[in-house]
Amino acid sequence: MGKFVIKEVPSGIKFDLKAGNGEVIATSEVYTTESACKNGIESVKKNAPVAGIEDQTAEEVVTVKNPKFEVYQDKAGEYRFRLKATNGQIIATGEGYKAKASCLNGIESIKKNAPDAKVEKVEKK
Repeated sequence: MGKFVIKEVPSGIKFDLKAGNGEVIATSEVYTTESACKNGIESVKKNAPVAGIEDQTAEEVVTVKNPKFEVYQDKAGEYRFRLKATNGQIIATGEGYKAKASCLNGIESIKKNAPDAKVEKVEKK
């Protein structure tokens, strides 16, 4: 079972979605308030399971309506994804993967883990 972990960072507050094994599978932008961060989590829970996948690395890119996961390659040639909400805002991003299949597995993990993931807050020490 996955979980969302809310934590404070020097510039604000953000969340990580962790898989059952503790691996981070998605990260949010930095929010200014905890309530905005929690709204972001709710958006991921709602959008991830129904989001299509737009593979921007394919020979022919088929545009997908939001909500969607966009798969792309970064400057280092690694495969990454970003989850966009219905309004087109990016609500979560993934780490870099060497193989596209691993990136797609990350997306499937989010679709599976996000809807029922618990939310916990890490207190600052």
